[in-house]
Amino acid sequence: MGIGGISIWQLLIIALIIVLLFGTKKLRSVGTDLGGALKGFKKAVKDDDEEEEKEKEKSDQEQIAEMDSDDDSAAEAAAKAKADAAAAEADRKKQSTASTRNEHSDKS
Repeated sequence: MGIGGISIWQLLIIALIIVLLFGTKKLRSVGTDLGGALKGFKKAVKDDDEEEEKEKEKSDQEQIAEMDSDDDSAAEAAAKAKADAAAAEADRKKQSTASTRNEHSDKS
């Protein structure tokens, strides 16, 4: 049995009738046109896939850059907080020293 209940002999007879009706040149040009259309379709699908891949890579790079800038901002904030704490500690030491000097000068 062939395709869908049609035997090989029946398929050959149908192919012979098509060749007699259209001729080999017409069938060859139809085949060439069909092949060209398939190549064009495959190329378009491939180009779309490449564009999607490039867009995905670009968005990934943007996310990485954003994460890096967030990390930099966090590091800058931590450094600023550390510097502020050090300045506050220095102010406390100055005030403590000044108040100690004032106490000693008051007692004298």
